[in-house]
Amino acid sequence: MKIALIGYGKMGHIIEEIALSRGHQVVCAIDVNNQSDFESEAFRSADVAIEFTTPHTCLGNVDKCLSAGVPVVVGSTGWYDQLDDVTAKVKKVDGSLFWASNFSIGVNVFVAMQKYIAKIMNAYPQYDVTLQETHHIHKLDSPSGTAITIANAITDNLERKQSWKETACLWQHEDESMDVARNAEVGTQFQSHKADELEVVAFRRGEVPGIHTVVYDSDVDTITMTHSAKSRRGFALGAVIAAEWMSDGKKGVYTMTDLMNF
Repeated sequence: MKIALIGYGKMGHIIEEIALSRGHQVVCAIDVNNQSDFESEAFRSADVAIEFTTPHTCLGNVDKCLSAGVPVVVGSTGWYDQLDDVTAKVKKVDGSLFWASNFSIGVNVFVAMQKYIAKIMNAYPQYDVTLQETHHIHKLDSPSGTAITIANAITDNLERKQSWKETACLWQHEDESMDVARNAEVGTQFQSHKADELEVVAFRRGEVPGIHTVVYDSDVDTITMTHSAKSRRGFALGAVIAAEWMSDGKKGVYTMTDLMNF
């Protein structure tokens, strides 16, 4: 399979390593300094593109992939408020797009668990539920795309939570103490939430790949569930697997639910 990489930072290099180890060929790697390569024959020859950039650039990259007729796997997050428009555009040009807030197999199992557990907890209103997520300090969107996916999995299935609300995004030092200066700089403060809103709290610390914790708490006990990524390799491997899954000519818009057949 011929792969075009869009975004050649840490994730791009890990994806390249995994793709080569699985017998694929990387025909081009496009980053901020070689945008003209979108017009290259090498890019057009790709069986699929894998895109990991930023919320501000990914939609333009998707447009270029669709214009070139190259199926694209999108790992960038923070753009989902425009998902309907992107879906319509993919259908209009008979294109191919695979998106996911998180490509980790473990995370997607975790999301499926939250849907199932939320349905069970409808019978036990004495438990309130909260969601916390921790990522590295370079992450631009908050809450994370994965946190939003988990939050939606809960609110779609737990009747007493109609929506979710991020109440804070807090920066921490490596020892997990609060970074008072950074929090003051960005004007961070806790916001109140309603009883029918799922509270989401985000933390930014060091180089943490991603930790997501769901807590059901009552007066007599606490149920805690956590997924903790050990490195970015799980995300990269999942993206390559998604590219392999898309490379047989699929048309339309897909996500991990389709790939994992939940």
